Amino acid sequence: MMIPRIKICGLRDVETAVATARLGADAIGLVFYAPSPRCVDAGVAASIVAGLPAFVTSVGLFVDAAPGYVRDLLRQAPLDLLQFHGDESPEYCRQFGRPYIKALRVKPDTDLVECAKRYHDARGLLVDAYVPGVPGGTGEAFDWALLPAGLPLPLILSGGLHPDNVELAVKQVRPWALDVSSGVERSKGEKDLAKVAAFIRAARLAATEMTDER
Repeated sequence: MMIPRIKICGLRDVETAVATARLGADAIGLVFYAPSPRCVDAGVAASIVAGLPAFVTSVGLFVDAAPGYVRDLLRQAPLDLLQFHGDESPEYCRQFGRPYIKALRVKPDTDLVECAKRYHDARGLLVDAYVPGVPGGTGEAFDWALLPAGLPLPLILSGGLHPDNVELAVKQVRPWALDVSSGVERSKGEKDLAKVAAFIRAARLAATEMTDER
């Protein structure tokens, strides 16, 4: 089994973002959703993007944002990848000239295969827990048994992940990537680098163990 890519989301300052990258994160997530305690402005985002080392992807998270806001932000902070967490249509997601991933909050009646067909040009589908009124970052997990086999897009697992359950997540779901925010925090919006390190270590160890068992 390949080692899943790891995104740490909700970074708010350059020092923590760079430290997270040096711990082995493949991607850094920046939140551009005002109600979130992890939201950053364009100036902070630009500083973080400029400070990241080579081969670490910068990802911007938006929730039903006005297209003009997204374009203005991209002019100031040249993000590598866009992540849409609202009710954005495929046409909306495609208009910015950037690769994107679509986040979906999973309920028992969610047809992920059909969603993958709708967003066929997305770089992946991010699956998260459904909590009414909250588009993400809830710290809640969902039933991974709802995830279908053979999804036609790379699967990014999110929702309630933390250092103590990521091994099970990797072995049960076998995702392309993992996305964690609240599970590696000491308080809302404040990352705990020890938890970040433990999460990355546990995820990679689980993938390595599965490879060795083959």
